[in-house]
Amino acid sequence: MVKPEIMQEILQGLFSIDQDTTVPKNVRIRIKKAISILEAGGETSISIKIDRSLQELGDLAEDPILPQYTRMQIWSVVSLLESK
Repeated sequence: MVKPEIMQEILQGLFSIDQDTTVPKNVRIRIKKAISILEAGGETSISIKIDRSLQELGDLAEDPILPQYTRMQIWSVVSLLESK
């Protein structure tokens, strides 16, 4: 189970990336999808939501046009998600 404060930190990191206008649009689209997966209600377990969001974020950090600081933010969020 993910602690609420860790989930809040994950979502804040993703929102921060989403609001950054220097981030390419294709990256922001995948960030928004990861946010919606994590925020979705319903009966889906948190571990499934985390796995799905990790799939969305998986290749983003390797995007060559991504600013370096954004890459570090994504790695930070992925690291938090993987420590579930």
